[in-house]
Amino acid sequence: MEQKPAKRFDPLPGRVGHVAGIESLTLDGHRYYFGFDYKSDLVVSPLIDDPDAMAAFAAEHMRQTDGRHGEAYWADLVADAVETSDLVSEETDREFTTRSLRADLPNPGSHLLYLLDAAGGWDDSFTLPSAAQQACTRLGFDEDDFAEGIDECLQAILEDGADSRPDEWTVVRCYLTSAVKLLPGNWALLFTPLAEAVAGHE
Repeated sequence: MEQKPAKRFDPLPGRVGHVAGIESLTLDGHRYYFGFDYKSDLVVSPLIDDPDAMAAFAAEHMRQTDGRHGEAYWADLVADAVETSDLVSEETDREFTTRSLRADLPNPGSHLLYLLDAAGGWDDSFTLPSAAQQACTRLGFDEDDFAEGIDECLQAILEDGADSRPDEWTVVRCYLTSAVKLLPGNWALLFTPLAEAVAGHE
């Protein structure tokens, strides 16, 4: 019986040819693979739900330090990404559910926040809404370092509640809703529920 060709995924704009490895995560028990440039802390592929398709994508669009490799080479790395990760030490850190993403704000310093930045990348040229600018001023944050204050703000909200920390909540809400809009490819699969969590805390 003839084997079906692997599904084909388009590369992310401007992220072709990176020296990268393979990582994976699960969402609602379903595993997704993705290419990751460790040197640049950058996601370099869409979320790919088929190991053969991930290997094919990597062979076409990614490299290792010694150059390009075929699908068989990448298939081994894809298989390894099920069991191991160079980004997290605990398997639970890369397991997500739509329900929890919708219900809870991310923890400060979490792998989820790291992936949000690595997939989308905060645009430093983004003009903050006036409410977020004023909140940053009151909190003593420089607008140029806006994204770097998110962990501190989240920690305050988790400890005291959003109602008690209106400025921190304004900053977090602005960052998360704006960062989700920057996501390329199909990374919204993971992060759209997070945007819904922000809306649910209004």
